[in-house]
Amino acid sequence: MAKPSKRSSPEFSGGAKAAKGVLSQRELVIVAKRDLGLRATKEGVSSMAGANVSPLADLLASEGLTLEPLFGVSEERLQAQAATLAADTGVDLPDLSVYYHVEAPDERLDDLAKSLIQLDGIEAAYVKPPAEPAEFWLNEIAPQTGEPPVVAPDFTSRQGYLDPALTGIDARYAWTLPGGSGAGVNIIDIEWGWRFTHEDLTQNQGGVVSGANSSDDNHGTAVLGEFSGDRNAFGITGISPDAHVSAVSLATHSSAQAIRIAADRLRAGDIILLEVHRGGPRGSDGSGQFGYIAIEWWPDDFDAIRYAVSKGIIVVEAAGNGGQNLSDPVYDARPVNHPVLGTFPAGWRNPFNPANASSGAVVVGAGMPPSGTHGRNRQPIWGDVYADRGRCFFSNYGARIDAQGWGWEVTTTGYGDLQGGSNRDQWYTDQFSGTSSASPILVGALACVQGILRAHNRIPLTPARAIELLRATGSPQQYGPAFTFIPNMTGSGYPQNHPARPRTECIGNRPNLKDLISRALETRTWVGVQFSGTIAANGTRRWFTSRWPAHWHVLWTVVPTSPRPGAPQIEWQVRLERASDQHITYWISITNLMPVPVNIEARYAVLGW
Repeated sequence: MAKPSKRSSPEFSGGAKAAKGVLSQRELVIVAKRDLGLRATKEGVSSMAGANVSPLADLLASEGLTLEPLFGVSEERLQAQAATLAADTGVDLPDLSVYYHVEAPDERLDDLAKSLIQLDGIEAAYVKPPAEPAEFWLNEIAPQTGEPPVVAPDFTSRQGYLDPALTGIDARYAWTLPGGSGAGVNIIDIEWGWRFTHEDLTQNQGGVVSGANSSDDNHGTAVLGEFSGDRNAFGITGISPDAHVSAVSLATHSSAQAIRIAADRLRAGDIILLEVHRGGPRGSDGSGQFGYIAIEWWPDDFDAIRYAVSKGIIVVEAAGNGGQNLSDPVYDARPVNHPVLGTFPAGWRNPFNPANASSGAVVVGAGMPPSGTHGRNRQPIWGDVYADRGRCFFSNYGARIDAQGWGWEVTTTGYGDLQGGSNRDQWYTDQFSGTSSASPILVGALACVQGILRAHNRIPLTPARAIELLRATGSPQQYGPAFTFIPNMTGSGYPQNHPARPRTECIGNRPNLKDLISRALETRTWVGVQFSGTIAANGTRRWFTSRWPAHWHVLWTVVPTSPRPGAPQIEWQVRLERASDQHITYWISITNLMPVPVNIEARYAVLGW
């Protein structure tokens, strides 16, 4: 495949711009074969398996490079953490110890990837494009220059996403319930910069817990305001203002490393937000966001997300603003000696394809707000059709997308176009946009649900259960608008009579907290017989029963149906396999304690879900 040239899509030319000053660098990642037992320290590289790693050492020495564990700690520590977690959860974890990072000049990364993949013991060597905030602007937004009032106005009436369905997610209903403002829930936002000194972000804020805070902090400040804005009489109010919020910075860490750091600070039921995307196989290579996709497509990010999800942490991931059908077969193709992307591991499978293993993250698309929000109709400026909950033209879509949030017209902290002045701690916007504005809405909604479950002494939603409920409830996606070319809007590039965006271009439902909470609190109890059989005299047999929902509470009892009084007849042992995020397999071994055959039946009791 030829290296993509810089280009513009008809839909992504003109005013579509990413945030400035917060772009990461390209990253060179290598994956060692597991049986190599590679170890990398400041002193050099070695093999725990006794393999010859001198070609790797020679290459690194010739380039003046150092190989470092990608996830920031030693291979032994990563393996020990994985073993402990696997023992606690019964879940097979990705091996993070085989990932390494090579720091080198950008112009050398592609050639180094080609050289590294030729070495024995190296399974993959790939170059990740820079990560960027997943916001989308049609025009530059400048802060107001006039000084604001002493006390900011109450902007909550402009936060339509707080309102009841179908307009919003009905956060106001959640607030009427114990725990419904996110109490007891921890959230970590992963991106670049935040203004934790903002006047509306003074409560329940933990600051940057790892990495350096970027001075380009409008994006992160806007994100926090959506779900963490203080409850007071001025400014905005977050969806889950009682949740405790902190941040891990991509100004210091790679995206995969940041996910692991965040996961190790959280507990089951807490939330990580990934406010990033990067250019994929159809990426624009520097000319806008066309082709940008969710970061889980890259192996190290996928495994880092899996690590977090295996701990029961809900990961909310922006789908990206690339206008891509993530169900397109182009994403199934494993990069091998790709001129830009390099070579992925042989076992890699496209996580956007539902037939393959999922990262377990909640992936969020961008939908349109109700017509006329803030007196603006973003997309009908090009035509005469507008549909609330239709797909924003920039939003990625496809079977992998789980839910949508507002992709335009989000009122929150930062930027200063709604209220500006000389003090940035008093800035507000009502034009935050992109899958960046959509994803925090999902974070807030889920934090409300988790807080309510904790208040009821219930087990919080698992990642799989969260996805299941988001897909089963909510306000359904609508058709998106058609639009026509208006020359004075962007100068050139937008097509005439662009077709409407149908519901088949899936971005999921908009959450409806009233329905979501009801389903999350729902419980059922019933009993039954799953199987029966015969066990030979003094023999043992094992049965398995699969695809039990992981969030169910199930008790097993095995009883003999052959009467024989006088002594115990059987004993049994139940073992569990977490076959996936969604399903558990029960393995039931039954031993006949008698010298004659015995008939049995295995009974289950579902205590609730």
